[in-house]
Amino acid sequence: MSNSMFEQVVELIKSANSEDPNQESDGEKSWPKELLYTYRMADMLERYSPDADDVMKLAIQAQHIQRWQSPRNAYPMNKKGYHQWRTNLYQFHADTLATLMQTADYSKTDIDRAKQAVGKKSLKSNPDTQLLEDVSALVFIEYYMQAFVDKHPEYNEEKWISIILRTWNKVSETGQKFALSGALKLPEPLIPIITKAIS
Repeated sequence: MSNSMFEQVVELIKSANSEDPNQESDGEKSWPKELLYTYRMADMLERYSPDADDVMKLAIQAQHIQRWQSPRNAYPMNKKGYHQWRTNLYQFHADTLATLMQTADYSKTDIDRAKQAVGKKSLKSNPDTQLLEDVSALVFIEYYMQAFVDKHPEYNEEKWISIILRTWNKVSETGQKFALSGALKLPEPLIPIITKAIS
């Protein structure tokens, strides 16, 4: 697998996500939202699993590729609609990455492997899918959990413990150890409730 193939797809992913009309700040500057997410996912993978191969690096950077093209409000605003949106979103991300990898002449084996991970297939039994799940959960905890909490002042402590546990239980034992090792920057105001939830 040539490095130029890998670099080509990385640039295609960044280019696709730089089209995001939604903006998000990293505290210093404003970014297209999903482009910032791509960088955060790549950085977390480097911190958490630096030996990951190129196929997984691409899968992890493409986890939210062009996510804005499939908005949540295009589906019924109920539980069933939410699950339909998520399922179709996983497929959309997997297919979009597959198309980019095809243009760089990746093998069918590599493309299928990336699609399995991005499509969230066989979580718990597929190590690639589990790695992607670990990295996305760690990114959520470090960068997005506080904003999610701020958005839902109506949730009580019991509800938050349930949400935190649901995220935590998707993470492998290795990922949980990493999160608690000090390598992850936990949102300061949430440390007490995170600690309570996972204790």
